[in-house]
Amino acid sequence: MNETNTFTARASLAALGFKFQQLRLWHIVEEHVHVRQKVRQHTPLEKLLDCFINILAGGHGLIEINTRVRPDVAVQRAFGRSRCAEQSTISDTLNACTTANVQELRTAGEVILRQHGRSYRHDYTAHWQLFDVDMTGLPAGRLSEGATKGYFANRKNCRGRQLGRVVASQYDEVIVDRLYEGKRQLDASLQELITQLESALELTETQRKNSILRIDGGGGSDEDMNAMLTRGYHVLVKTHNWQRAIKLSKTVTAWYPDPKVPDREVGWVGQPHAYVQATRQLAVRKRKSDGTWRYQVLVFTLTDAQLFELAHGEASVAATAHHDVMLAAVYAYDGRGGGAETQNKNDKQGLGLSNRNKQKFVAQEMLVLLAQLAHNLMIWTRNELSHVDQRFEKFGILRTVRDALQIPGYVQLNATGQIRQITLNESHPLALGVQVGFATWCGRDDLSLNLGKI
Repeated sequence: MNETNTFTARASLAALGFKFQQLRLWHIVEEHVHVRQKVRQHTPLEKLLDCFINILAGGHGLIEINTRVRPDVAVQRAFGRSRCAEQSTISDTLNACTTANVQELRTAGEVILRQHGRSYRHDYTAHWQLFDVDMTGLPAGRLSEGATKGYFANRKNCRGRQLGRVVASQYDEVIVDRLYEGKRQLDASLQELITQLESALELTETQRKNSILRIDGGGGSDEDMNAMLTRGYHVLVKTHNWQRAIKLSKTVTAWYPDPKVPDREVGWVGQPHAYVQATRQLAVRKRKSDGTWRYQVLVFTLTDAQLFELAHGEASVAATAHHDVMLAAVYAYDGRGGGAETQNKNDKQGLGLSNRNKQKFVAQEMLVLLAQLAHNLMIWTRNELSHVDQRFEKFGILRTVRDALQIPGYVQLNATGQIRQITLNESHPLALGVQVGFATWCGRDDLSLNLGKI
Protein backbone atom coordinates (compact mmCIF):
# COMPACT_ATOMS: atom_id res chain seq x y z
CA MET A 1 0.00 0.00 0.00
CA ASN A 2 3.00 2.31 0.65
CA GLU A 3 0.98 4.35 3.12
CA THR A 4 2.80 6.71 5.46
CA ASN A 5 1.78 8.30 8.74
CA THR A 6 2.96 11.89 9.02
CA PHE A 7 2.85 13.77 12.31
CA THR A 8 1.58 17.35 12.29
CA ALA A 9 0.98 19.86 15.06
CA ARG A 10 -2.11 20.96 13.11
CA ALA A 11 -4.02 17.80 12.29
CA SER A 12 -7.33 19.62 12.76
CA LEU A 13 -6.21 22.25 10.23
CA ALA A 14 -5.43 19.38 7.86
CA ALA A 15 -9.03 18.22 8.29
CA LEU A 16 -10.22 21.72 7.42
CA GLY A 17 -7.90 21.75 4.41
CA PHE A 18 -9.50 18.56 3.15
CA LYS A 19 -12.92 20.19 3.37
CA PHE A 20 -11.53 23.35 1.76
CA GLN A 21 -10.65 21.23 -1.26
CA GLN A 22 -14.02 19.49 -1.37
CA LEU A 23 -15.80 22.86 -1.37
CA ARG A 24 -13.54 23.94 -4.25
CA LEU A 25 -13.08 27.39 -2.73
CA TRP A 26 -9.65 27.94 -4.24
CA HIS A 27 -10.95 26.91 -7.66
CA ILE A 28 -13.12 30.03 -7.53
CA VAL A 29 -10.03 32.13 -6.82
CA GLU A 30 -8.18 30.45 -9.71
CA GLU A 31 -11.08 31.16 -12.07
CA HIS A 32 -10.99 34.88 -11.34
CA VAL A 33 -7.42 35.85 -10.42
CA HIS A 34 -4.73 35.94 -13.12
CA VAL A 35 -1.32 37.16 -11.94
CA ARG A 36 1.23 37.64 -14.70
CA GLN A 37 4.54 36.31 -13.45
CA LYS A 38 7.13 33.93 -14.82
CA VAL A 39 6.62 30.40 -13.49
CA ARG A 40 9.61 28.44 -12.26
CA GLN A 41 8.59 25.90 -9.62
CA HIS A 42 5.24 27.26 -8.44
CA THR A 43 2.48 29.20 -10.20
CA PRO A 44 1.44 32.59 -8.77
CA LEU A 45 -1.88 31.13 -7.55
CA GLU A 46 -0.07 28.28 -5.80
CA LYS A 47 2.08 30.79 -3.97
CA LEU A 48 -0.97 32.82 -2.97
CA LEU A 49 -2.49 29.59 -1.62
CA ASP A 50 0.66 28.97 0.45
CA CYS A 51 0.26 32.47 1.87
CA PHE A 52 -3.39 31.76 2.65
CA ILE A 53 -2.49 28.50 4.44
CA ASN A 54 0.05 30.42 6.53
CA ILE A 55 -2.69 32.81 7.69
CA LEU A 56 -4.91 29.88 8.72
CA ALA A 57 -1.95 28.29 10.52
CA GLY A 58 -1.57 31.40 12.69
CA GLY A 59 1.38 32.94 10.87
CA HIS A 60 1.56 36.68 11.49
CA GLY A 61 4.29 37.34 8.93
CA LEU A 62 5.35 35.95 5.57
CA ILE A 63 8.62 34.77 7.11
CA GLU A 64 6.63 32.25 9.17
CA ILE A 65 5.74 30.35 5.99
CA ASN A 66 9.20 28.80 6.17
CA THR A 67 8.62 27.49 9.69
CA ARG A 68 4.87 26.79 9.77
CA VAL A 69 3.90 25.60 6.29
CA ARG A 70 7.00 24.37 4.45
CA PRO A 71 7.93 21.71 7.06
CA ASP A 72 4.31 20.54 7.45
CA VAL A 73 3.80 18.07 4.59
CA ALA A 74 0.45 16.88 5.94
CA VAL A 75 -1.10 20.35 5.93
CA GLN A 76 0.27 21.03 2.45
CA ARG A 77 -1.31 17.83 1.11
CA ALA A 78 -4.59 18.63 2.85
CA PHE A 79 -4.87 21.89 0.93
CA GLY A 80 -3.87 20.25 -2.36
CA ARG A 81 -0.23 21.30 -2.41
CA SER A 82 2.59 18.84 -3.04
CA ARG A 83 5.16 21.28 -1.65
CA CYS A 84 5.35 24.85 -0.37
CA ALA A 85 7.09 27.81 -1.97
CA GLU A 86 9.81 29.70 -0.12
CA GLN A 87 8.58 32.87 1.55
CA SER A 88 10.72 35.25 -0.53
CA THR A 89 9.20 33.96 -3.78
CA ILE A 90 5.71 34.38 -2.29
CA SER A 91 6.63 37.95 -1.43
CA ASP A 92 7.74 38.49 -5.04
CA THR A 93 4.37 37.25 -6.27
CA LEU A 94 2.51 39.66 -4.01
CA ASN A 95 4.70 42.48 -5.33
CA ALA A 96 3.90 41.40 -8.90
CA CYS A 97 0.15 41.81 -8.34
CA THR A 98 -1.68 44.71 -9.94
CA THR A 99 -4.77 46.76 -9.14
CA ALA A 100 -6.65 44.51 -11.57
CA ASN A 101 -5.59 41.46 -9.51
CA VAL A 102 -6.94 43.12 -6.37
CA GLN A 103 -10.33 43.55 -8.03
CA GLU A 104 -10.20 39.98 -9.31
CA LEU A 105 -9.54 38.63 -5.82
CA ARG A 106 -12.28 40.84 -4.39
CA THR A 107 -14.72 39.47 -6.99
CA ALA A 108 -13.70 35.90 -6.13
CA GLY A 109 -14.31 36.62 -2.44
CA GLU A 110 -17.78 37.95 -3.24
CA VAL A 111 -18.62 34.81 -5.22
CA ILE A 112 -17.49 32.63 -2.29
CA LEU A 113 -19.50 34.76 0.14
CA ARG A 114 -22.64 34.38 -1.95
CA GLN A 115 -22.21 30.63 -2.08
CA HIS A 116 -21.45 30.02 1.60
CA GLY A 117 -22.23 33.16 3.61
CA ARG A 118 -25.20 33.24 5.93
CA SER A 119 -25.45 37.01 5.49
CA TYR A 120 -26.19 36.54 1.78
CA ARG A 121 -28.98 34.06 2.58
CA HIS A 122 -30.48 36.29 5.27
CA ASP A 123 -34.30 36.39 5.21
CA TYR A 124 -35.07 40.10 5.05
CA THR A 125 -38.83 39.47 5.00
CA ALA A 126 -38.63 37.90 8.46
CA HIS A 127 -36.03 40.09 10.15
CA TRP A 128 -33.78 43.08 9.57
CA GLN A 129 -30.03 42.70 9.08
CA LEU A 130 -27.39 44.70 10.96
CA PHE A 131 -24.24 46.04 9.29
CA ASP A 132 -21.44 47.75 11.22
CA VAL A 133 -19.17 50.05 9.23
CA ASP A 134 -15.83 51.07 10.69
CA MET A 135 -12.24 52.08 10.00
CA THR A 136 -9.24 50.59 11.79
CA GLY A 137 -5.59 51.55 11.59
CA LEU A 138 -2.87 49.23 10.27
CA PRO A 139 0.56 50.57 11.30
CA ALA A 140 3.29 50.32 8.66
CA GLY A 141 6.82 51.57 8.02
CA ARG A 142 7.37 55.08 6.74
CA LEU A 143 8.62 53.75 3.37
CA SER A 144 5.42 51.80 2.72
CA GLU A 145 3.16 53.15 -0.01
CA GLY A 146 0.15 54.95 1.43
CA ALA A 147 1.63 54.97 4.94
CA THR A 148 0.99 58.41 6.39
CA LYS A 149 0.40 59.87 9.80
CA GLY A 150 -3.19 59.42 10.89
CA TYR A 151 -5.31 58.10 13.73
CA PHE A 152 -3.92 54.90 15.23
CA ALA A 153 -5.37 54.03 18.64
CA ASN A 154 -2.96 54.59 21.54
CA ARG A 155 -0.03 55.24 19.17
CA LYS A 156 1.13 58.84 18.79
CA ASN A 157 3.02 59.92 15.67
CA CYS A 158 2.35 56.53 14.10
CA ARG A 159 2.35 55.97 10.35
CA GLY A 160 0.32 53.41 8.52
CA ARG A 161 -2.76 52.71 6.45
CA GLN A 162 -6.46 52.52 7.23
CA LEU A 163 -8.75 49.55 6.67
CA GLY A 164 -12.38 50.31 5.85
CA ARG A 165 -14.62 47.42 6.81
CA VAL A 166 -18.27 46.36 6.69
CA VAL A 167 -19.32 43.51 8.98
CA ALA A 168 -22.62 41.60 9.03
CA SER A 169 -22.63 41.60 12.81
CA GLN A 170 -25.37 39.01 13.35
CA TYR A 171 -23.22 36.49 11.46
CA ASP A 172 -19.70 37.82 12.25
CA GLU A 173 -18.95 37.79 8.50
CA VAL A 174 -16.74 40.43 6.89
CA ILE A 175 -18.53 41.67 3.77
CA VAL A 176 -16.14 44.41 2.63
CA ASP A 177 -12.46 45.12 3.33
CA ARG A 178 -10.90 48.13 1.61
CA LEU A 179 -7.41 49.51 2.19
CA TYR A 180 -6.77 53.28 2.29
CA GLU A 181 -3.86 55.58 3.01
CA GLY A 182 -3.19 56.44 6.63
CA LYS A 183 -4.83 59.86 6.73
CA ARG A 184 -8.06 58.64 5.12
CA GLN A 185 -11.04 58.68 7.47
CA LEU A 186 -14.53 57.21 7.35
CA ASP A 187 -16.26 60.38 6.16
CA ALA A 188 -14.35 60.14 2.86
CA SER A 189 -14.85 56.39 2.49
CA LEU A 190 -18.32 55.56 3.78
CA GLN A 191 -20.30 55.82 0.56
CA GLU A 192 -17.75 53.71 -1.32
CA LEU A 193 -17.91 51.03 1.39
CA ILE A 194 -21.72 50.99 1.26
CA THR A 195 -21.66 50.72 -2.54
CA GLN A 196 -19.36 47.69 -2.24
CA LEU A 197 -21.66 46.21 0.44
CA GLU A 198 -24.59 46.46 -1.95
CA SER A 199 -22.54 44.87 -4.72
CA ALA A 200 -21.21 42.01 -2.59
CA LEU A 201 -24.62 41.00 -1.22
CA GLU A 202 -26.60 42.16 -4.27
CA LEU A 203 -28.94 44.15 -2.02
CA THR A 204 -32.29 45.08 -3.51
CA GLU A 205 -34.34 48.12 -2.53
CA THR A 206 -36.51 45.95 -0.27
CA GLN A 207 -33.46 44.44 1.40
CA ARG A 208 -31.93 47.88 2.00
CA LYS A 209 -35.15 48.96 3.72
CA ASN A 210 -34.75 46.02 6.08
CA SER A 211 -31.07 46.73 6.84
CA ILE A 212 -29.56 48.76 9.67
CA LEU A 213 -26.29 50.67 9.28
CA ARG A 214 -24.59 51.30 12.65
CA ILE A 215 -21.71 53.76 12.35
CA ASP A 216 -19.61 55.97 14.61
CA GLY A 217 -19.16 59.73 14.24
CA GLY A 218 -16.81 59.38 11.29
CA GLY A 219 -19.81 58.58 9.09
CA GLY A 220 -22.20 61.10 10.58
CA SER A 221 -21.85 64.02 8.18
CA ASP A 222 -24.98 65.49 6.59
CA GLU A 223 -23.93 64.24 3.15
CA ASP A 224 -23.42 60.67 4.37
CA MET A 225 -26.58 60.65 6.47
CA ASN A 226 -28.75 61.89 3.62
CA ALA A 227 -27.17 59.41 1.21
CA MET A 228 -27.92 56.47 3.51
CA LEU A 229 -31.47 57.64 4.16
CA THR A 230 -32.09 58.20 0.46
CA ARG A 231 -30.94 54.63 -0.26
CA GLY A 232 -33.60 53.42 2.18
CA TYR A 233 -31.44 52.16 5.05
CA HIS A 234 -32.30 52.34 8.72
CA VAL A 235 -29.50 54.16 10.52
CA LEU A 236 -28.00 54.35 14.00
CA VAL A 237 -25.23 56.91 13.68
CA LYS A 238 -23.37 59.36 15.89
CA THR A 239 -23.23 62.89 14.47
CA HIS A 240 -19.91 64.00 13.05
CA ASN A 241 -20.10 67.68 14.06
CA TRP A 242 -19.24 68.14 17.76
CA GLN A 243 -20.30 71.79 17.69
CA ARG A 244 -23.75 70.77 16.45
CA ALA A 245 -23.88 68.10 19.17
CA ILE A 246 -23.42 70.81 21.80
CA LYS A 247 -26.06 73.01 20.15
CA LEU A 248 -28.60 70.19 19.92
CA SER A 249 -27.92 69.11 23.50
CA LYS A 250 -28.96 72.56 24.71
CA THR A 251 -32.52 71.78 23.52
CA VAL A 252 -32.83 68.79 25.90
CA THR A 253 -35.41 69.56 28.59
CA ALA A 254 -34.77 66.56 30.85
CA TRP A 255 -31.69 64.41 31.39
CA TYR A 256 -31.85 60.84 32.69
CA PRO A 257 -28.90 59.05 34.34
CA ASP A 258 -27.58 55.82 32.84
CA PRO A 259 -27.68 53.18 35.62
CA LYS A 260 -24.98 51.10 33.86
CA VAL A 261 -22.43 53.80 33.06
CA PRO A 262 -21.47 56.27 35.83
CA ASP A 263 -21.61 59.96 34.96
CA ARG A 264 -23.49 59.34 31.70
CA GLU A 265 -26.88 60.88 31.01
CA VAL A 266 -29.29 60.82 28.06
CA GLY A 267 -32.07 63.07 26.84
CA TRP A 268 -34.23 63.65 23.76
CA VAL A 269 -33.17 66.50 21.48
CA GLY A 270 -35.99 69.04 21.51
CA GLN A 271 -35.19 70.60 18.14
CA PRO A 272 -33.72 67.85 15.91
CA HIS A 273 -31.52 68.65 12.93
CA ALA A 274 -33.36 68.14 9.63
CA TYR A 275 -32.35 65.38 7.21
CA VAL A 276 -34.05 64.14 4.03
CA GLN A 277 -36.14 61.82 6.20
CA ALA A 278 -37.50 62.12 9.72
CA THR A 279 -35.18 60.83 12.47
CA ARG A 280 -35.12 60.61 16.22
CA GLN A 281 -32.15 62.26 17.90
CA LEU A 282 -30.80 61.47 21.33
CA ALA A 283 -28.25 63.56 23.21
CA VAL A 284 -25.69 61.75 25.34
CA ARG A 285 -23.42 63.53 27.78
CA LYS A 286 -20.55 62.12 29.81
CA ARG A 287 -18.81 63.98 32.62
CA LYS A 288 -15.08 64.45 32.06
CA SER A 289 -12.40 64.32 34.73
CA ASP A 290 -12.39 68.13 35.03
CA GLY A 291 -16.11 68.15 35.82
CA THR A 292 -17.31 69.46 32.44
CA TRP A 293 -19.51 67.52 30.01
CA ARG A 294 -18.67 65.94 26.68
CA TYR A 295 -21.69 65.87 24.34
CA GLN A 296 -22.65 63.48 21.56
CA VAL A 297 -25.86 63.02 19.57
CA LEU A 298 -27.19 59.75 18.17
CA VAL A 299 -29.38 59.91 15.06
CA PHE A 300 -31.59 56.94 14.23
CA THR A 301 -34.67 55.76 12.36
CA LEU A 302 -35.13 52.55 14.33
CA THR A 303 -38.39 51.59 16.01
CA ASP A 304 -38.59 50.95 19.75
CA ALA A 305 -38.74 47.20 19.07
CA GLN A 306 -35.56 47.34 16.98
CA LEU A 307 -33.77 49.34 19.66
CA PHE A 308 -34.70 46.91 22.41
CA GLU A 309 -33.65 43.92 20.36
CA LEU A 310 -30.29 45.49 19.53
CA ALA A 311 -29.77 46.53 23.14
CA HIS A 312 -31.18 43.57 25.04
CA GLY A 313 -31.63 40.74 22.56
CA GLU A 314 -35.43 40.84 22.70
CA ALA A 315 -37.88 42.37 20.26
CA SER A 316 -40.05 44.27 22.75
CA VAL A 317 -40.38 45.15 26.39
CA ALA A 318 -43.74 45.38 28.13
CA ALA A 319 -44.72 48.47 30.13
CA THR A 320 -41.71 50.43 28.90
CA ALA A 321 -40.92 53.63 30.77
CA HIS A 322 -40.20 56.78 28.78
CA HIS A 323 -36.49 56.82 29.55
CA ASP A 324 -36.08 53.08 28.80
CA VAL A 325 -36.31 53.79 25.07
CA MET A 326 -33.49 56.32 25.37
CA LEU A 327 -31.32 53.86 27.28
CA ALA A 328 -32.09 51.16 24.72
CA ALA A 329 -30.88 53.51 21.97
CA VAL A 330 -27.57 54.25 23.65
CA TYR A 331 -27.01 50.58 24.53
CA ALA A 332 -27.81 49.60 20.95
CA TYR A 333 -25.10 51.99 19.79
CA ASP A 334 -22.70 50.70 22.44
CA GLY A 335 -23.13 47.30 20.78
CA ARG A 336 -20.66 48.43 18.13
CA GLY A 337 -18.03 47.14 20.55
CA GLY A 338 -19.31 43.63 19.90
CA GLY A 339 -19.59 44.12 16.15
CA ALA A 340 -16.95 45.64 13.88
CA GLU A 341 -14.63 46.60 16.73
CA THR A 342 -14.55 43.02 18.05
CA GLN A 343 -13.89 41.57 14.60
CA ASN A 344 -11.09 44.11 14.02
CA LYS A 345 -9.43 43.09 17.27
CA ASN A 346 -9.92 39.37 16.59
CA ASP A 347 -8.38 39.59 13.12
CA LYS A 348 -5.39 41.55 14.37
CA GLN A 349 -4.76 38.99 17.10
CA GLY A 350 -5.78 35.79 15.32
CA LEU A 351 -4.93 36.50 11.68
CA GLY A 352 -2.06 38.94 12.14
CA LEU A 353 -3.93 41.61 10.21
CA SER A 354 -1.78 44.45 11.59
CA ASN A 355 1.52 42.52 11.59
CA ARG A 356 1.67 41.30 8.01
CA ASN A 357 2.86 44.40 6.13
CA LYS A 358 4.08 44.87 2.58
CA GLN A 359 5.77 47.98 1.27
CA LYS A 360 3.75 47.99 -1.95
CA PHE A 361 0.17 49.15 -1.48
CA VAL A 362 -1.31 46.62 -3.93
CA ALA A 363 0.58 43.75 -2.27
CA GLN A 364 -0.90 44.80 1.07
CA GLU A 365 -4.38 44.87 -0.48
CA MET A 366 -3.92 41.28 -1.63
CA LEU A 367 -2.94 40.26 1.91
CA VAL A 368 -5.99 42.04 3.32
CA LEU A 369 -8.32 40.17 0.96
CA LEU A 370 -6.69 36.82 1.72
CA ALA A 371 -7.17 37.56 5.42
CA GLN A 372 -10.83 38.45 4.76
CA LEU A 373 -11.37 35.06 3.12
CA ALA A 374 -9.59 33.39 6.04
CA HIS A 375 -11.80 35.27 8.50
CA ASN A 376 -15.03 34.10 6.90
CA LEU A 377 -13.76 30.54 6.57
CA MET A 378 -12.93 30.56 10.30
CA ILE A 379 -16.41 31.85 11.14
CA TRP A 380 -18.11 29.18 9.01
CA THR A 381 -15.89 26.52 10.61
CA ARG A 382 -16.71 27.75 14.11
CA ASN A 383 -20.42 27.75 13.34
CA GLU A 384 -20.26 24.17 12.07
CA LEU A 385 -18.39 22.99 15.14
CA SER A 386 -20.78 24.79 17.50
CA HIS A 387 -23.64 22.62 16.23
CA VAL A 388 -22.15 19.67 18.11
CA ASP A 389 -20.23 21.44 20.89
CA GLN A 390 -21.61 24.65 22.38
CA ARG A 391 -18.17 25.67 23.62
CA PHE A 392 -17.30 26.75 20.10
CA GLU A 393 -20.13 29.31 20.03
CA LYS A 394 -18.01 31.69 22.10
CA PHE A 395 -14.87 31.23 20.00
CA GLY A 396 -13.58 34.23 18.14
CA ILE A 397 -11.01 34.15 15.35
CA LEU A 398 -8.07 33.92 17.74
CA ARG A 399 -9.31 30.88 19.64
CA THR A 400 -10.48 29.15 16.48
CA VAL A 401 -7.05 29.51 14.85
CA ARG A 402 -4.98 28.96 18.00
CA ASP A 403 -6.97 26.21 19.70
CA ALA A 404 -9.49 24.48 17.44
CA LEU A 405 -7.21 24.25 14.39
CA GLN A 406 -3.95 23.39 16.13
CA ILE A 407 -4.79 19.96 17.54
CA PRO A 408 -1.81 17.65 16.92
CA GLY A 409 -2.13 14.23 15.34
CA TYR A 410 -1.18 11.94 12.49
CA VAL A 411 -2.22 12.16 8.85
CA GLN A 412 -2.09 8.99 6.75
CA LEU A 413 -1.09 9.50 3.11
CA ASN A 414 -1.36 6.87 0.39
CA ALA A 415 1.24 6.22 -2.31
CA THR A 416 -0.02 9.15 -4.42
CA GLY A 417 0.03 11.60 -1.51
CA GLN A 418 -3.74 11.58 -0.96
CA ILE A 419 -5.05 11.80 2.60
CA ARG A 420 -6.91 8.69 3.75
CA GLN A 421 -7.02 9.11 7.51
CA ILE A 422 -6.55 11.82 10.14
CA THR A 423 -6.05 10.91 13.79
CA LEU A 424 -6.45 13.68 16.36
CA ASN A 425 -4.79 13.55 19.76
CA GLU A 426 -7.55 12.22 21.98
CA SER A 427 -6.15 13.96 25.07
CA HIS A 428 -6.72 17.42 23.57
CA PRO A 429 -9.81 18.97 25.23
CA LEU A 430 -11.30 20.06 21.88
CA ALA A 431 -10.46 16.95 19.88
CA LEU A 432 -13.81 15.20 20.34
CA GLY A 433 -15.79 18.30 19.36
CA VAL A 434 -13.72 18.79 16.20
CA GLN A 435 -13.92 15.10 15.31
CA VAL A 436 -17.70 14.95 15.69
CA GLY A 437 -18.21 18.35 14.06
CA PHE A 438 -16.26 17.38 10.95
CA ALA A 439 -17.48 13.76 10.83
CA THR A 440 -20.52 14.45 8.65
CA TRP A 441 -18.60 15.53 5.56
CA CYS A 442 -15.57 13.30 6.20
CA GLY A 443 -17.70 10.17 5.83
CA ARG A 444 -19.12 11.36 2.52
CA ASP A 445 -15.64 11.83 1.09
CA ASP A 446 -14.18 8.53 2.26
CA LEU A 447 -11.89 10.18 4.81
CA SER A 448 -11.51 8.63 8.23
CA LEU A 449 -11.27 11.21 11.01
CA ASN A 450 -10.79 9.63 14.43
CA LEU A 451 -9.17 10.03 17.83
CA GLY A 452 -6.13 8.20 19.13
CA LYS A 453 -3.19 8.34 21.48
CA ILE A 454 -0.36 10.52 20.20
